[in-house]
Amino acid sequence: MTKNPLYNALSAFTYIVLVVLLMNFASKVEDPSGSIIAPVMMISLFTLSAAVMAYIFLYRPIMLYLDDEKKDGVKLFIQTVAIFASLTLIPFLLYLTGIFS
Repeated sequence: MTKNPLYNALSAFTYIVLVVLLMNFASKVEDPSGSIIAPVMMISLFTLSAAVMAYIFLYRPIMLYLDDEKKDGVKLFIQTVAIFASLTLIPFLLYLTGIFS
């Protein structure tokens, strides 16, 4: 990803929103009983999400760390997580205030 923690956190948040939209769409499609497609889709999506989030959160910090820019790598990781945590609070606050409940 980038060296900008805001872009990294926004990328992760955007990815989550896209996954939620996909899941909402998939939940409206009728699944024939006994089908193994839904569990396969969910496990595949979980695995893909883990890989995407690992890339977004860890790729650039690890590259910086390995390039002997240890402080910058750790700082980028912590800033990205902090911004993502702030972005994560927004839906919770909107839900708790009753705006999107």
